[in-house]
Amino acid sequence: MTALTRRRTLGLMIAAGLAAPALARAQGGPDRNASGFTMQRWQDHFDSLGQGVIVCDTRSRALHFWSGDGQTHRIYPTSVPLSEELTKRGRTEIVRKVEGPSWTPTASMMERFPHYRPMGPGPDNPLGTHAMYLSWPAYLIHGTHDTRKIGRLSSDGCIGLYNEKIEELFAMSPVGTQVRII
Repeated sequence: MTALTRRRTLGLMIAAGLAAPALARAQGGPDRNASGFTMQRWQDHFDSLGQGVIVCDTRSRALHFWSGDGQTHRIYPTSVPLSEELTKRGRTEIVRKVEGPSWTPTASMMERFPHYRPMGPGPDNPLGTHAMYLSWPAYLIHGTHDTRKIGRLSSDGCIGLYNEKIEELFAMSPVGTQVRII
């Protein structure tokens, strides 16, 4: 009888362990989806859609986009800054867009990595295929050729997307699109 009790207990523990991830996701509440992104509402961040809005959620590593007419909503996985010191939060906007951007390391990057050199467009460029410059100097939303960075703390302050996703977002986001990084 002891062996049967142990087997049954072990079986129950295994079943509970297998069910735990599903239960944890289910208990995440209506503001969490299965992928782990925290759902956002543009109304919680902006008074109006204007030409469009972007909310970059550094905690769940997701970028939310809403078109100016409210008909399009997209969520993209992102890379986010490596540390709190590199993370800038608040409201800004897209001030310039460049397809095939050049990259110039910032002064703080050069202090940490003296071997860095400016780089033109191409497969080794850390900005990927498209870049959207924000009103904050040296902060961008851009692509990356290094797909391992997406979903991770990996940038020096910028928000990174897969190249095919930044190309899509780039086409939908005019200069003047409002941006909030949280």
